[in-house]
Amino acid sequence: MTRAVWKGPFVHPSLLKKIDKLKDSPNKKPIKTWSRNSTIIPDFVGHSFMIHNGKSFIPITISEEMVGHKLGEFAPTRTFKGHTPADKKAAATAATTATKPEPSKGGGDNAKK
Repeated sequence: MTRAVWKGPFVHPSLLKKIDKLKDSPNKKPIKTWSRNSTIIPDFVGHSFMIHNGKSFIPITISEEMVGHKLGEFAPTRTFKGHTPADKKAAATAATTATKPEPSKGGGDNAKK
């Protein structure tokens, strides 16, 4: 179920405080956050965040297309390293056997009528 419209988007209060401080300063260093469930609001556009993915912090610069999404969507938590070579070999042999036509066992067109 989605969040009720009357509640508005969830943004962690500490993020709002940090954004307000950065608006006044000319130095825009990245904001380090663990709040992956915070919604990106228009005030965040142009700022950079360091979003925690469970192991390290991923640097992200917010653009207008990201408004309405969650911060965690842009910092993946799992790394896909590919399938094992054994799986690739099995898939290749299955593909070659599927394309070969099977020989017919009926002796051709001389079947009894």
